[in-house]
Amino acid sequence: MDFEEKTVSSKSVYDGKIIHVRVEDIVRPDGKAAKRELISHPGGAGIVAVDAEKNVFMVEQYRIAARSMMLEIPAGKLEYGEDPLECAKREIVEETGYSVGKIEPLGDYYATPGYCEEVLHLYLGTELEWQGQHLDEGEFLNVKKYPLDELYKMVMDNKIVDAKTAIAILKAKAILG
Repeated sequence: MDFEEKTVSSKSVYDGKIIHVRVEDIVRPDGKAAKRELISHPGGAGIVAVDAEKNVFMVEQYRIAARSMMLEIPAGKLEYGEDPLECAKREIVEETGYSVGKIEPLGDYYATPGYCEEVLHLYLGTELEWQGQHLDEGEFLNVKKYPLDELYKMVMDNKIVDAKTAIAILKAKAILG
């Protein structure tokens, strides 16, 4: 059986600065009509920056959707058409002040594929060098350094609840041991 849903029509219902919302009329695999509400988002890139002692630079910031402070890997929104690797390199310096000499991909992940097209591109960065932090206008965060093993335990104990961060920490731990 072909499970693909076929789009018949699409209507934009909201165009914001970051997201765009549309409603699509689709045909399900069983031939019946349905509607899907979809959010377009340019995606993001995040990086696990690990120093020579296996310490990871993390950022702590308030997230309105979660109504709480969140502990996350440095990450940022892509501009439409921007290269995710370049975004990750930019964000690590902006948020932590460190650049990475070596970077490798950890994979690309959909944040919430049931209704959002946002893809998160994750990287592992090593060989850190201080460059100087320069936050974006209106960006407020604390930079904290944690041992990779402690972050791994925090993910496993459900103390890190940001999905991109949990995935990135688990993959970094698998690679670096």
